[in-house]
Amino acid sequence: MTKKNLTPEELWNQATIANNFIFYKIMRNNPDLCKELLEILLSMEIDHIEIHGEEEILIDYESRGIRLDVYAKNEENAFNIEMQAINTKELPERARFYQGVIDVDLLKTGEDFRKLKDTYVIFICIEDIFKKELPLYRFQNFCVENKDIALNDRTYKYFFISNNCDKLLDERQKAFLKLVTSNKPTDDFSRRIAAMVKEAKTNLQWRRQFMDLEREKLYARREGFEDGLLEGKLEGISQGKVEAAVLIVKDFGVTPELASEKLGVPLDKLLEKLNEENK
Repeated sequence: MTKKNLTPEELWNQATIANNFIFYKIMRNNPDLCKELLEILLSMEIDHIEIHGEEEILIDYESRGIRLDVYAKNEENAFNIEMQAINTKELPERARFYQGVIDVDLLKTGEDFRKLKDTYVIFICIEDIFKKELPLYRFQNFCVENKDIALNDRTYKYFFISNNCDKLLDERQKAFLKLVTSNKPTDDFSRRIAAMVKEAKTNLQWRRQFMDLEREKLYARREGFEDGLLEGKLEGISQGKVEAAVLIVKDFGVTPELASEKLGVPLDKLLEKLNEENK
């Protein structure tokens, strides 16, 4: 069985701090630990933080809201940390959108724009989405004609790349990112997080919530395929129908029987190909 074919229970049993549900639960329920992680990632001292009470920020009923992994604030700063194990190909755009929605949340109607906080949007990635082999990509706005001139809008975007963590000079950052990729703690902070992950697995309420979320994702993928919404994903695939059916089974969680029916692939050939790939 491939990783993408794991059942919700198997996903729960194998989940580490790299799973955004586990990450969210641990950080949300341990503000001091979250503060320490922010201090490690940003290399700065933080007086205190308050975890945002709502999981989702809505602008209005007609606009798209955002669901943040971790959203914390204090008097001067706002912080958003996203655990991003999968490259969804739109992280820069998502960082832009998150930044804007957080600003709307921070500023009340009629308030001076100078009351906006310094805002940090942080993505913890596994894959190097920028392909430049850096362990950390930091972005802020500068003048195109003269890079010495900063816009000073006090917005900062960080992309940590766990796969490149050995290139980091900061040992605490390196230890945390190694935990993300290997699930092996190497310092006191990462050992504390690993212990909390282990404890989280015994929380029956969290386990049930996780299972429900995973089942909803699975049902949504299947229903989308049945309605023809995902068939456009097959456009441009150069492989034959059997390979396309394998892709649908592995990536969208549909049953081999449904993929066989929708794509006109003999079920025995599809099952044979799946068995070959799972060896």
